[in-house]
Amino acid sequence: MDLTAQFEQATAESKTLSEKPSNEILLQLYSLYKQGSTGDVDTDPPANPFDFVAKAKHEAWAALKGKSKEAAMQEYIDLVKRLKSQG
Repeated sequence: MDLTAQFEQATAESKTLSEKPSNEILLQLYSLYKQGSTGDVDTDPPANPFDFVAKAKHEAWAALKGKSKEAAMQEYIDLVKRLKSQG
């Protein structure tokens, strides 16, 4: 199975985890997914300074700037596998 197919499978599996991951892990999943699917952050930071969730998500994704899509996909796949083995 190629990397893209594994990434798509991991994305589907992430929605069926037995336990909801911590907010920190959710941010990792989000940022790795965005980096793996879109590449470097391509949106402006949220305009509302009180939208803490959107700000955290944007910052987590921006922190991965420069990481290749392939590396982000592999890290996402590995993280989902680790989460599945814990559940």
